[in-house]
Parts: sequence; C-alpha cells; structure tokens
Amino acid sequence: MWERERERDGVERVKKAEQVVELAMEGRDASHDAAHAFRVRDLALSLAFEEGLSSSPHSMEIVEIAALLHDIGDYKYVSEESEEAMIVEKFLEEEGLEESKKEKILGIIRGMGFKDELAENAYGSSSLEFGVVQDADRLDAIGAIGIARCFTFGGSRNQVLHDPEIEPRLGLSKEQYMKKDRQTSINHFHEKLFKLKDMMKTKAGQRRAEKRHKFMQDFLTEFYEEWDGKA
Repeated sequence: MWERERERDGVERVKKAEQVVELAMEGRDASHDAAHAFRVRDLALSLAFEEGLSSSPHSMEIVEIAALLHDIGDYKYVSEESEEAMIVEKFLEEEGLEESKKEKILGIIRGMGFKDELAENAYGSSSLEFGVVQDADRLDAIGAIGIARCFTFGGSRNQVLHDPEIEPRLGLSKEQYMKKDRQTSINHFHEKLFKLKDMMKTKAGQRRAEKRHKFMQDFLTEFYEEWDGKA
C-alpha cells in the first residue's frame, strides 16, 4: 500500500513539474522551450536505464525532475534576482521532497551548465544521476537537433550566420563564454558544440554523442563549401 501511494505521488509530481515547465518557458524561442526540457527528460531517463539506474525509483525520480526543471532559471532568459529564478526551489519546497532529494536535484541543476564546467564548478559531478542529466542536455545540443537549436538561438539574438573575419574564441573562461557580443552562429560550433562529445560523463552518453558529433562535422564541411561557392 505504501509503495503504491509513493508511486502515485511520484507520477503526480512529474505531471506538476511538466506544467511548471510549460508555464515558465512559454514564449521562449524554440532553442530553450518546453519541448527542449521534455526531450532532455526523455533522453535522461533512457540514459539512466542504460546505466543501470532503473532499479532505483529514488534515483529515477531525481533524474526526471532535474531534467525537466533544469533550464527554467537559464541565465540567458532569467535574471538571477528575479522571481522566475526561484521557481524550481519553490516547486520542490511545495512538493515536500525530503531534504536530501531536493538538494540533489538542485545540485544537478546548478552544476550542469557548460559555463559552470569552464569555471570548474563541481556541483554534483560525482553522481550518476548528475551524469545522465548533464549528458542528456548536451546530447540535445548536438546532432541535427543541436544544429537547429544553434541557428534558432542565433536568429533570436540577431547573430549573423557566419563571418570569416570573426574568429572563434578558443580556451574560453566562464566570463568570456557568457559575453556574447559580436559572435556568429557558426563560431558556436567551435566554441562549444564540438567540445561536448569529449565531455560526456556516462558510457551511454559517449556512445550516442559519436553519431551526433559526426553529423555536425559533415554539416559544417558542407556549409563552408557552400559559403565559398564550391558546392
């Protein structure tokens, strides 16, 4: 009886989290909308299954909730001082999660960003739950979906597609990465996207990243040839 009640509570919590995501991310461009959060959730659960976490309902709930809520407070859309930045904390508090589970979810969300790794932020980096959620988010940033998201975001910020006079910024610090002036969508491949394959934390993430990474390489080869009028 207790286990069935606990399972029912988990399902309801996920439904509420989905509603929070849809409301909080409404109106964003399609690179960081609710569909992105749902894709990351599905990827994270799939990776968690491959990594053997499915035997632990506790871990799977952490993975699903963290994956769903991970981008609500994204600095590109939300000020750290705004009420929107506190939505995740408020939701977890209202749901009455035990402190250890709540802190694990928040730790995953706070530490999974590319900019945080540039700053050697170690939030949650040793847990398998962290690894599958971060890998899922990074998988959604590469491959065909990643290419579509890259140009969608660039277009929303009026970035040019490509400018041979603007060199990619290599060896970026966190502060340099967050400074987006005079950047191009194509440079984002060199500054971030091509690096993600080798930053995967799980074996399952590494396997999937190989195909997506190659797809981007082939795309960029074709892009440059077309840009130069060679194709």
